[in-house]
Amino acid sequence: MKLSGAAATAYCRKPDPTHTGLLIFGADPMRVAEKRQQAIAALIGPDGEDEMRLTRLPATDLRKDPALLDDALKAQGFFPGHRVAFVEDATDVTAAKAITAALVDWKPGDAQIVVTAGQLTAKSALRKLFENHRNAMAIGIYDDPPSMDDIERGLKQAGIAQPERDVMDALMALATSLEPGDFRQTLEKINLYKLGDDSPLTVTEVTRNAPQSAEVDVDDVLEVVALGQADRLGPVLASLYAQGVTPVALCIGAMRHFRRLHAAASDPGGPAAGVGRLRPPVFGPRRDKIVRQASHWGRPRLERALTALTDVDLQLRSASTAPQGPLMERTLLRLAMMARR
Repeated sequence: MKLSGAAATAYCRKPDPTHTGLLIFGADPMRVAEKRQQAIAALIGPDGEDEMRLTRLPATDLRKDPALLDDALKAQGFFPGHRVAFVEDATDVTAAKAITAALVDWKPGDAQIVVTAGQLTAKSALRKLFENHRNAMAIGIYDDPPSMDDIERGLKQAGIAQPERDVMDALMALATSLEPGDFRQTLEKINLYKLGDDSPLTVTEVTRNAPQSAEVDVDDVLEVVALGQADRLGPVLASLYAQGVTPVALCIGAMRHFRRLHAAASDPGGPAAGVGRLRPPVFGPRRDKIVRQASHWGRPRLERALTALTDVDLQLRSASTAPQGPLMERTLLRLAMMARR
């Protein structure tokens, strides 16, 4: 069975111990690991690992010896309680065969199977195995920004009292710019900062404890451009260049992104159908974002955008002595203004 959204979040917090197995997959290893840790801790409790009720199996070991997983499911420990066999970094090649056999042979009383994997396509054998199983769950972890409920739950876990609305807004902005683990560490840092201080949390205190240099990437710049947020372009570009990204690399990324938008917008079935035909495929919130951007821009404006990017690409690669940074910034600014029309 497949779970997503709030149902997936709730299941990871309180997984059903009678289920045969759980697959957690996604492109971001940190997000996958966070959900996996949460689910396993809920299944075996805080002492489960010390009591040897958790068996870790690298997927590469299963490829060499598929029977290892079956042995882990059937083995009885010295301590009572729920047991988990955790298969790490599984792929269709390394683990699908062993996990298929284990799911078939599984009986009540055996250890529960928890599997983590990277990004899996809809045709993946592992995904089909768990999604079609009547007593197993599959959860895809995508790059969703945390909800207000997630942040409130994180505050509670860190021992921080519910703050005012402006502080919550600041925390929400911080949560969307940081990795989940980094945000959790920030909440813990704020908790230590406020230890013994009963006064309400302020925006200044949040800023003071936040990481001083949240990195941006090319996708951040392209989203600013595609949404027409010209006023944000300068600071985001400055951060990107400070990280060592060159104007030529940025131009290549921009051309790749706008070609995708153009392909989606040009599809006879519409942008949604066009995005479905992109290769490599796009999943989750990123897919929805590309559909929205392609629909907003439309084919004619995207063709003009690609022309502008091609022109600046030729300039950047020529013998011109014009400064490359300002050339690229001027082109992106033109595109951001074009997005507003």
